[in-house]
Amino acid sequence: MISGMDTANEQPPAPAPFPRLGSAAARLPTVLAAVAGCLFLVVATSVRTGNNLPPFIDTPTYNGNGGPTSFAGWTYLVTPVIATALGLCLLRWWPYLLAAAGLMAVPGIMADWVHTDFSWGWFLLPPAGYYLAVIAVLACAQGLFRSAAGWGAAVAALTMGSRLLGSAIAWSRTWELPGSAANAWHVALLALGLAALAPAVWRFRHGDLPAMGPAGGRSGQRIRMIIAGTLAAAVPIPLTMLTTQDLAGALGVTWFALSRQQTALLGTVTLVAVILLAALAGLWPLGATVTAALAQTAVVAPALLTITALAADDPARWAAALGAAALGAAAAGSRRRTALAGMLAVLAAISLFITYRATTGEPAKLADQQIVIPSVLILVLCSAAAAAVVGATAPALAQRGALPAVLGPLAGTLAVGALQTVQGTYLADGEPESSILSPIWHLTTSAELLLAVGAAIGGLGFAQVLATRRAERQQVEQIRLEAATGERDRLARSIHDGVLQVLALVQRQGPELGAEGGRLAALAGEQEVALRGLLVGGQSTGGRAARDLCAPLQALATPAVEVATPAQAVELPSAIAAEVVAAVRAALDNVRRHAGSGAKAWILLEDESDGVRVTVRDDGVGFPPQRPAEAAEAGRLGIAQSIRGRIADCGGSTTIESRPGEGTEVEFWVPRALPGRR
Repeated sequence: MISGMDTANEQPPAPAPFPRLGSAAARLPTVLAAVAGCLFLVVATSVRTGNNLPPFIDTPTYNGNGGPTSFAGWTYLVTPVIATALGLCLLRWWPYLLAAAGLMAVPGIMADWVHTDFSWGWFLLPPAGYYLAVIAVLACAQGLFRSAAGWGAAVAALTMGSRLLGSAIAWSRTWELPGSAANAWHVALLALGLAALAPAVWRFRHGDLPAMGPAGGRSGQRIRMIIAGTLAAAVPIPLTMLTTQDLAGALGVTWFALSRQQTALLGTVTLVAVILLAALAGLWPLGATVTAALAQTAVVAPALLTITALAADDPARWAAALGAAALGAAAAGSRRRTALAGMLAVLAAISLFITYRATTGEPAKLADQQIVIPSVLILVLCSAAAAAVVGATAPALAQRGALPAVLGPLAGTLAVGALQTVQGTYLADGEPESSILSPIWHLTTSAELLLAVGAAIGGLGFAQVLATRRAERQQVEQIRLEAATGERDRLARSIHDGVLQVLALVQRQGPELGAEGGRLAALAGEQEVALRGLLVGGQSTGGRAARDLCAPLQALATPAVEVATPAQAVELPSAIAAEVVAAVRAALDNVRRHAGSGAKAWILLEDESDGVRVTVRDDGVGFPPQRPAEAAEAGRLGIAQSIRGRIADCGGSTTIESRPGEGTEVEFWVPRALPGRR
């Protein structure tokens, strides 16, 4: 078990009509299937390939040799693209994709086992199965994020760790010798993987909807992911059609001058193409693609160095690679995955800098002398850092349904292009080094890339925290608005059944009581209209729509009240506007009650750059400055609640100035947005 794993999503997903994997027992088939997929990846990457790239980062390409010359060559290039497109379209059926990937590895194993030459078509199955396995395991990880974010991130990290483990196995000096136990191990791993996969195939016999992402695969985002991932897998195909002569003619240089940097040029073209495709998928996929690809590129040179140094020590090499995969998965599964991934990347970079200085600029001494302990330490740190970084990018991608496409074909192809580009810096006496171990001599390049990876994953983590907090604030604000709306509706029903009926009764029967009754009826009519308008306006706006403050203030004008507003509209969020109007009404009510008979009032509305200022002034009798505080202590909270409280809730301020015989001036200032909202 991996300790410290969180079992809740970092951002609440939308409700979905499918069962959720809430308990450990319910998650067991999914976890076993993820382990099975990782076993398939170990088998696929523990076989040496003809290209000069490690198996975990290899991709079919002719590197500008003029393209395929036969139907078999074209099929070899197109098959991974078809497998990628098929896998991205069938994420829901990832257990079946994993089963197919495991079975596709059988022809290659059988060919070595029985020493029989199969037709070339059979040898197309293992590469296609490798692509299917990567996408299927990442789809499994994406499905786990609905109920256990830690397990999902750990599985995503294992897709990197298991391929590094397979590469460590493949570089054994005895692994592929005739009569070795390689085929027996491959058969055992495949059989174990297929057995572990069986429960998931049965459990998800109707498909796994969470594996398609939060939208269930019905949004345009999923279509963009399919297109971007498929085109990324197809990027090497047009590059195979370019010969050295063609490139030299297009650039206006000699073929000899170009041949020295041809690999770097093709890598640059690959970088540009994949980055554009990742940008098509979105900003988060773009950032995660670059970060994961840099991590894979940075670990190549240390892996070559340490695996070569440990080639004759199988237990140490395998144990180191296996421990690195477990450490990377544990870091990714932790709640502190971003910090741990960044820390591992920095530690790995420091170890490479120390190694370079300790070997006096010749890290190959580590491999030549087969020094075990430093090699194990470097392999564990670098491999764990790469796996942890890949896992740390997974949460943001899973929330957008982009995990399989980004950490599969997009990051994989970009890593190939980045490695080819970096190879342009591997120079000896001004000439590119042709050895497959040339990255070892430039170990500091990998260290610098690891530092960049640490910074990149830190930036992604910080952006994810900001996005999560923003989503939480929006959710809290939505809950608050819904609660306020419900409370308003409840009060509206009570007011309609009680207060409004009483005001209507006073308005009808007040004139029967004489002059005082008539004035009371008129006041009741005004209050009834104002109260109905407040209730209807509050229910309709919901606090979000903009509202012109001039009109409701102009409606307060009477022979005793003058209102001055700007010619243009002064718009505020409706919730703020309603509170301001209510506070002005309360101030005018105080004028009618306490300013004395015949007092007049003036309302001035001013539109400022960052807020709105409203002044209510009267020429009444005024009051001592300490009167509001005394009234609050006596329990009369008209000014404290109806005026100051309303404006304070809007994030504004209230100023009251009055002296006996000099009238009163009340000034409100409110910002243009509700407090806590940007």
